[in-house]
Amino acid sequence: MNHPLRRSNTRLTGAAITAAVVLAAACGGGSSDNTSMDQATETAQARNQTSLAAQGRHIFRFETVGVEAKWTDALRMLEVIRTSVDPLTAFSVRLKVDVDALPDTLKAALAAGTVDLHSPATTVALLKLDAVLGIKGAVETVNGVDTLTKVGITCALCHSTVDNSFAPNIGKRLDGWPNLDLNPGAIIALSPAISPTEKTALNSWGPGMYDPRHNIDGLSKPVVIPPAYGLAGVHSVTYTGDGNEIAYWNRYVAVTQMGGLGTFTEPRLNLSITNGTVDLVSSKLPALQAYQLSLNAPLAPAGSVDAAAAARGKLVFDGPGQCATCHSGTLFTDANSTLHPPADSVVEPETPSYASRSATKMYRTTPLRGLWQHAPYFHDGSAATLEDLGNIYNAKRSLGLTPQQITDLAQYLKSL
Repeated sequence: MNHPLRRSNTRLTGAAITAAVVLAAACGGGSSDNTSMDQATETAQARNQTSLAAQGRHIFRFETVGVEAKWTDALRMLEVIRTSVDPLTAFSVRLKVDVDALPDTLKAALAAGTVDLHSPATTVALLKLDAVLGIKGAVETVNGVDTLTKVGITCALCHSTVDNSFAPNIGKRLDGWPNLDLNPGAIIALSPAISPTEKTALNSWGPGMYDPRHNIDGLSKPVVIPPAYGLAGVHSVTYTGDGNEIAYWNRYVAVTQMGGLGTFTEPRLNLSITNGTVDLVSSKLPALQAYQLSLNAPLAPAGSVDAAAAARGKLVFDGPGQCATCHSGTLFTDANSTLHPPADSVVEPETPSYASRSATKMYRTTPLRGLWQHAPYFHDGSAATLEDLGNIYNAKRSLGLTPQQITDLAQYLKSL
C-alpha cells in the first residue's frame, strides 16, 4: 500500500529538483554559461583597462596639467625658446623629436639638410607639430607668423626617448625609457628668472640626472632618472619607496616639480603644496598609472647577451653574489615587503644622504628587469656599467668574487 505522505514527499522532492534546475539555468548555473559570463566579464575589464591605458598614454605624452604658469610665467622659458633655442641647442641638451609626428615633406627636407637648424622658428614649428617629446607649446599665428604663446612640459620629457631610427635624437617614441641623455638641470638653467648661483647648481647635475627634492630642501644631490617601465606589481616605485603606488609619485612630481595645478601633501616631510585654485592633477592619475603599468621592460637586443656566461652568472646571482637575498622573486625585488636602512646601501655613506631627504628615510631594492637599458647604476649613477656594479658590491660586501664571476654576473643581469 502506498503511503499518501510518502507520495507527497516524492512529488515535492521532484518539484524541488525541477525548480532548482530551472533556477540554475536561469541564473547561469550551468558550467558553460558560468564560463561564458566569466570570460565576458574579463573581456570587458580588459577593454576598460586598455581604454584607461590609452587615455594614460595621451596624458603621459601631451597633458601639461596646468604647468604653463610655472614654465611660461615664472621661469619665462617662452622668451628663451622664442629667441635662443634653435634645434641645435635643443639637441645639445638632448631633447628628442618624434619622427612619426613629422610630415613627409619635413622629413625629406631634414634628410636633404635644407632645414635651418640654427633658427628658433624651426623649434616653434616642431612644437606646433607636437613633435618634441615632453615639451608642449601653444602656437598661434600672429601677423602671419607662427608664434609660441605658452609652453609647458609633460611626463615624456624625462621618461621617454627615441630609437634614433631617423637621425640622432630623432626617431620613434620609446615611452617609459628614461632619457638618460637629457640634461634637465641645463634646460632649467636657461631660464632668465634663475639666479647665477642656482644656475651653477643646476648645471652641475649633468645628463641623465635630476634632483626631485632640490626645490624642497635646497640641497643638491641629483639621482639617475629612473625607468617608468616594468613596474607592474611593484608598489614601492621610487628609490626610497615613499608611496605604495605610482600615483603617489606622479602626484608629487606633477605638483612639486612640474608645477601642475593641484595639491601634494606629505605629513612625514611636513610638506603641503598647492598650486592654483583648481585641481588638474587628480583626475589624470588613474589613467596615467594604468599606462605606466602597461609598459613592459625591454628585452636586451638580440645577440647582445652571452647565454653561456649568463647561465653561469645566474649561479653567482643566487649563490656567492648574494644578490637574490634582496633581488628576490619574479620582480627581482623585496620592495613590496621591505625597505632598507641607508647602511644597507653600498652607495652610503653619502653627503647629503638621499634617503635622509625622503619620507621613509630608507631605500627600496631596485627591480632588475630591463637593467641593460638604463646605465649608469645605483641611484647616484656611481656605477657606469654592470661590471662596475659587480665590482663595487664585491669590494664593499667582501664577497670574494673572481673577475670571471663578475663578468658572468653582468651577462645574467643584462639578460633580465
